[in-house]
Amino acid sequence: MEAWFLGPKAENADELERFIVEAIRDQAFWRRNFHPSDPTHITGEMKRSPEYLEAMDSLTEGYQSLLAFLKKSVPFFSMRYQGHMNWDLTIPGMLGYFAAMLYNPNNVAFEGSTATTILEILVGDDLCRMLGYTIPDEAAIDKGAIRPWGHITCDGTVANIEAIWSARNLKFYPLALQAALKEDPALANAKTITVPLLTGQSVPLIELDTWSVLNLKADDILALPTRLTNEYQISRDVVTASLAQYSLQSLGIQEFSRRFLSQIDKSPVFFVPGTKHYSFPKAAAVLGIGASNMIDVPVDKDARMNMAALKELLGKCLAEKRPVFTVVAVMGSTEESAIDPIRDVLALRDEFRQRGLEFTVHGDAAWGGYHISVIRDDFDMPEPLASLVLAPPPAVPLKQYVVEQFQALGHADSITVDPHKSGYIPYPAGALCYRNSAMRDLVTFSAPVVFHGDAEPTVGIYGIEGSKPGAAAAAVYLSHRVIRPSKSGYGKIIGQALFSCRKLYARLLCMARPEDPFIVVPVPRLPAEVDGSNVEEQTQFIRDRIVGKNNEEIIQDSEAMKLLAEIGPDENILAYAFNFKTASGILNTDLAQTNRLNKALYDRLSINPGDDIYGYDLIVSTTDLNAAQYGETFIQDYKNRLGVGELAGSSVTVLRSVVMDPWVTETTKGSFLDVLEDEFRKAISAALKEIT
Repeated sequence: MEAWFLGPKAENADELERFIVEAIRDQAFWRRNFHPSDPTHITGEMKRSPEYLEAMDSLTEGYQSLLAFLKKSVPFFSMRYQGHMNWDLTIPGMLGYFAAMLYNPNNVAFEGSTATTILEILVGDDLCRMLGYTIPDEAAIDKGAIRPWGHITCDGTVANIEAIWSARNLKFYPLALQAALKEDPALANAKTITVPLLTGQSVPLIELDTWSVLNLKADDILALPTRLTNEYQISRDVVTASLAQYSLQSLGIQEFSRRFLSQIDKSPVFFVPGTKHYSFPKAAAVLGIGASNMIDVPVDKDARMNMAALKELLGKCLAEKRPVFTVVAVMGSTEESAIDPIRDVLALRDEFRQRGLEFTVHGDAAWGGYHISVIRDDFDMPEPLASLVLAPPPAVPLKQYVVEQFQALGHADSITVDPHKSGYIPYPAGALCYRNSAMRDLVTFSAPVVFHGDAEPTVGIYGIEGSKPGAAAAAVYLSHRVIRPSKSGYGKIIGQALFSCRKLYARLLCMARPEDPFIVVPVPRLPAEVDGSNVEEQTQFIRDRIVGKNNEEIIQDSEAMKLLAEIGPDENILAYAFNFKTASGILNTDLAQTNRLNKALYDRLSINPGDDIYGYDLIVSTTDLNAAQYGETFIQDYKNRLGVGELAGSSVTVLRSVVMDPWVTETTKGSFLDVLEDEFRKAISAALKEIT
C-alpha cells in the first residue's frame, strides 16, 4: 500500500516526479509525431528574444509566488488532520489526471474526448460492479437482461440532483405517454399497449386512472419505449417527437400539473433521513419539487433512518393518495458515518407494492460507496491486471449490520458514489450509477445513442453537466486499474483506515480519567448500550484489551478483534462531544454550556483564514445535531449520554474526525493516537479556562 501514496513526508517524491516527467515527455513525443512534417513555431531565436525572456521571467515569478501561497493550504496528508473528507491522493489517481489533463479532453462529447470517453464508460461499469450491480453479457442483454450504467459527475451533489431528477421524470413519464397514445395519430398503432399493475394484472395504459399510472414499476415504465419499437414498429425518433408535446421537460411543472395531475390532491414527495446531505434540498428547489415536499424521516439512536417512522409516513401517503418519487437511504452520512438500513427500505417497498404504492430507492453512497470494497471479492476490469493485485491484508472488517446493508445496495434503483472522497481521487470526480441503464434516457435532451456496432459512444448527453474534464475519468481509471475496488485494493486502504477509526473511537471513549475535569462521549453507542448488557464491563474490556495494546497484539486477540469490528461508527467518520465537571466535581447539566465548550474546542482545532498553517497541531471539524432533522429520539438519547438530558435544548454541537489515514495507529515512533490525545488534552484545558 505504501507504493500507492506520496506519503506524509513525500517519501515517494522521486517516483512521482519520474512519472510526471514521463507524462510531459510523452506529450511532447505525441505532438512532434502528429504530422511531423508540419512546421514548428517556437524557434530557438524566439526563445532568446527579450520579449520571450521577459515573459518567462514573469511566468517564473508568478509560479513561484503561487507555490509559496499554496503552502497556506490545508495539510490533508498529515496524521494531524481529521477535519473533512480529504486525505492523500493515490499516485495513480494523480498521474491519470495529470497525463490526461495535458490532452485537455472534454467528456461532454466523444469528438472532444475520443480516449477518455472510453475510459469513463469502463469506469462506470467498474463502479457498478463495485456497488453490487451485475453487468450482463451481450447475449443476456439480447434476451432482456437489464444492464446497469454509470457515469462520472463533478461531485455527489450533482449526482444526487440527477438521481432525484430521473426519479421525478420516471414517475411522470407514463402520464405523458398515456396522453400521447390517446391524442397523437403517430402512436395510433400502439393504443392497445398494456402495462403490468402492482397486482400483476396487465391493463391497457390508456384505460388507467392517474393514481394507477403514477404507481407503475420502474422497469415496466423504462421498457415502454423499446416495446413501442419492437411490438408496434414505431421508431424511437417518432416516440421522442410525440412525447415532446406532453412531457414534463417540455411543458413545465405548472402546465403538466394542470393537464395531468388534476385527480391528485397532494403534491408528490420524496423521503430523506434527517442525516441527509444538503444536495437534496438543492434538488427539491432546482427541480421545482419544493423543500416542503422533501420529507425528513427521523433517525434512531444510532443516527440511522427510523423504519417505523418511514412506514408511518408511507402509509399516510397511501391513504392520501400522495405519489412518492423515491426514498433516499444514506450509505454513510457525512456527519456521523451512519448507514441507513437500506435492506429494510427495500423490504418496505415490497410491502407497499402489495398495497398499491410504488417508488424508487436511491442509495446516497457518496461517502460510503468505496467501503463496500472491504467485502467485495476481486474482479477484473476489461483489460487484464497482470500482477498488480495484491493479497488481502489483515484489516478490521465492516460491522455485520453494514455488510448486510451493502449486500442489499445492488437492489437500489440508483446509487451516488464519489471517487474523490473514499476513492482518494483528485477533484472533481463524483459518479451516479443506475440499476437500469434506460433510466439515463429520462435526463437527456438529445436522442440516446446505442452503444454497439459503429455507433459513436457518448456519455455527455446524460445528466446536468455540459463540459467536464476527461482527466477525471482517466484519474479514476488508472487508480482503479492499479488499486482494485475490492478486498485486495481499496478494501486494504479502507479496512486499515477503519481499524484506525475504531482505535480512535476506543481512545476517546476511554480518554477521560476519574480525576479529569471532563468526559468525552462519542456519538456511536457501544454494543452494550444497544443490547442492554454491561456497559462498564465492556468499556473496561476496551481499555484493557484495545486501548492499551498495539496493533499486532490486538490482531492476535480474537475477542478484541471481534469487538473492534462492532464498535464505533458504521464507517470512518467519528462524531463526539466533550462535557465538563464543575469545581465541585459534578458533571455540567447545562446543554448551552456544553455547546459553548465544544465550540471553544473547535476554535482551537480549526484553521483561521490567513494563519500560518504550521502552527496547527490538530485539525478537526464541527457540526450541530438538532432535533428538527434527527428527531427527538436520537437527540434526547445523546443528551442523556452527555449528562445534559434534563434541561431544554434541541441542538448539540459535536466535533468530527474523519479518519482516512490507514497508518495513524502505527508509526516508526509508535501509535500516533498518543500524539492526538495529547493535543486534545491541551485544547480541552485551554477551552475550559475560557468558559469557566
